[in-house]
Amino acid sequence: MRDLVIVGAGPAGAAAALGALAVDPGLSVLLVDRHDFPRDKTCGDGIAPHVFDLLAAVGVTGLVDDWTPVRRFVLTNGAAGVERDMARPNWVVPRAVFDHRLVAAAQTAGAELVRRRVRGLHELDGRFVIGADGAHSVVRRELGAPPGPVALAIRGYAPTPPARAASQVIAYGAGRQPSYAWSFDRGDGWSNVGYGERLAADRAHPTRADLLAQLDALLPGATDGGTAWQGHHLPLTGWSWRPPKGPVLLAGDAAGLINPMTGEGIYYAVATGLLAGRAVAESLHSNESDPSSRYNRSVRQLLGRHLRHTALTAYLTNSPHVLTRGIRAAAADQAVFDDLVELGLADGTITPRLLRGLVAARAKAD
Repeated sequence: MRDLVIVGAGPAGAAAALGALAVDPGLSVLLVDRHDFPRDKTCGDGIAPHVFDLLAAVGVTGLVDDWTPVRRFVLTNGAAGVERDMARPNWVVPRAVFDHRLVAAAQTAGAELVRRRVRGLHELDGRFVIGADGAHSVVRRELGAPPGPVALAIRGYAPTPPARAASQVIAYGAGRQPSYAWSFDRGDGWSNVGYGERLAADRAHPTRADLLAQLDALLPGATDGGTAWQGHHLPLTGWSWRPPKGPVLLAGDAAGLINPMTGEGIYYAVATGLLAGRAVAESLHSNESDPSSRYNRSVRQLLGRHLRHTALTAYLTNSPHVLTRGIRAAAADQAVFDDLVELGLADGTITPRLLRGLVAARAKAD
């Protein structure tokens, strides 16, 4: 029997292996994924620098040194817009590259990777299990965890137009938030482009044609020369996050951890994967049968306040006036812009200066 079996070898799963093995390199850790690596994964491909801070703490560095960092960030909502340099650059790296390198780092650390499709927990022979198997998680379903709000997005790759070069661009739409188009320059002449919106039970789900039409409406020409179009569901974080108790943990998308304001999920995946792996390793050392309390406590310490603030922000930005005021406040003040980026791409919170910026933007608009 393995000490730890991890279902899913994407960022959350690979990080879980790294987190466990950083505590105890002698653990028997098995990564199970239904795909061979490298493999494509539908995503915006944006990676915040905070992800690499977390990985460096477990000895993983240099994963994207051969890719071009992107410092410029653009937000628009109709006529309102802001374009500024971020305090720290992001990277835009295809998941076929990033995930492959991260799982290779987990293998170097001592994890074993096997290709296998898991259809139920009864198939797994491990003292502890971490479900990191994405938006349609089999492990989450087996645990009976209730579904939360969901968004639907489409992603493709298209030649980067000069006007959007060296930038990450997000153009918000008029639908239920998050509702936005994006164009993220990879630095190699191509951009990751797409459009996503939150689904609602009281209206028909958008079709592929609907999603592409919204992308072109918000970012004209973004679909020109586009290829590799794929759709994907995004399980969004709500007002509260309640992990299941017991020897089976959930991390990343499988745990329903995607920023409800921006759709960002890689930071959450790596952060919660590392914490889940550490919780399991520490529980093994203490002869505990339930690592969920350790895991829950560590996630709440890192992300609890942030998750509440992103849920509040997502609720407030359903009003186009609030969203516009936030963008105008960021355009007026670099510090407010930096706070907004932290809130949307990593683990930031609604700071007093961000609130003051919203009030000042409202007064100016009035």
